[in-house]
Amino acid sequence: MDSSNDDLVWKALSSPVRRQILDALREGSQTTGDLADRFPDLSRYAVMQHLGVLVDAELVLIHREGRLRWNSLNVIPIQRIHQRWIQPYQALWASSLLELKRQAETSSRGFAKEKKR
Repeated sequence: MDSSNDDLVWKALSSPVRRQILDALREGSQTTGDLADRFPDLSRYAVMQHLGVLVDAELVLIHREGRLRWNSLNVIPIQRIHQRWIQPYQALWASSLLELKRQAETSSRGFAKEKKR
């Protein structure tokens, strides 16, 4: 993934409305009209603009059937973000938490021994 696509994905994910659209698409493919109905406070045009940003970031794939435009979630860009930005730190976080647990247990054993005296 090049950095320009990274930028598009981060931009797309920065909007709460676009994240809500992605959440809706986790349930399955939906037409643009169905998605617009989920956002009564937004015009159909505004929903289409949000979908355009998601399509540019490759987070949403479109398929046309006659007059209908079906929108589907594409999780690959999110997986790439996860692999690049989160996964490398998981082992570090896990080992840090294990070390903290070990230190806490060691301290609590020492505290229990002092209390018995």
